[in-house]
Amino acid sequence: MTTLPAFLKAHPNSVLVEVAETRGSTPRDTGTMMLVSATTLWGTIGGGHLEFMAIGHARRLMSGETLEPTLDVPLGPEIGQCCGGRTLLQFTRLDDTTKTALLQRLADERAAFPEVMVFGAGHVGLALAQALAPLPLNVTLIDSRPEIDGDVPAGITFRRVAMPEAEVTKLKPGAAVVILTHDHALDFLIGRQALSRTDLAYVGMIGSKTKRATFASFLDREGPGRASMERLTLPIGGGSVKDKRPAVIAALVAAELLGVLLKAD
Repeated sequence: MTTLPAFLKAHPNSVLVEVAETRGSTPRDTGTMMLVSATTLWGTIGGGHLEFMAIGHARRLMSGETLEPTLDVPLGPEIGQCCGGRTLLQFTRLDDTTKTALLQRLADERAAFPEVMVFGAGHVGLALAQALAPLPLNVTLIDSRPEIDGDVPAGITFRRVAMPEAEVTKLKPGAAVVILTHDHALDFLIGRQALSRTDLAYVGMIGSKTKRATFASFLDREGPGRASMERLTLPIGGGSVKDKRPAVIAALVAAELLGVLLKAD
């Protein structure tokens, strides 16, 4: 997906469409937004006929028509949707002030996203970074090697460090750690550091049942003890799909992380 700054640069004459109010069942919540230019979109307010109407209204405003800055849309059979609620849409022509406010708003929202630290920029690590990039997460990819196995996706922070295990201490409480480096010994060092914290929402490590048993013995020798294994997900991605292709593993782990980090209140 194109970043917001790139979209605004390419399409400066756009209209912001925002879900200003909702009642009942609706496709998206209050505060959801999209940008409409003459030729393309950024974001979505839920699709369907509601979005089709919003795009048409925004482009008529862009063409100079005098229209109301809001649309109150019942989501019923008359527009081919069966949500049953109502959505109030707000339309705003973008200028320098609203663009600045919009960029700040997204920066503030992103700062509040859950943190995920992925250790290892091999084929699986890069596939996982690609899967996580469009999600509402702050993702950092860590590796110690001079060269990694491909390009880091846009929107992912990459750090090359000599001691990856030390990066765990920089995470906020409630963050997630995913360990899939090129070296089992390094995996164990990072895993020990992560499990020494009891405030992380998720600690996962790629591997097998044999690797899990070996790591448990390592924890007995080096601390904090095998009891901490109760907080370790190993293997990662669940056991229902037996497929070792990086993209498949990445999809399974992404779903696992979302289930932990974006739980309903």
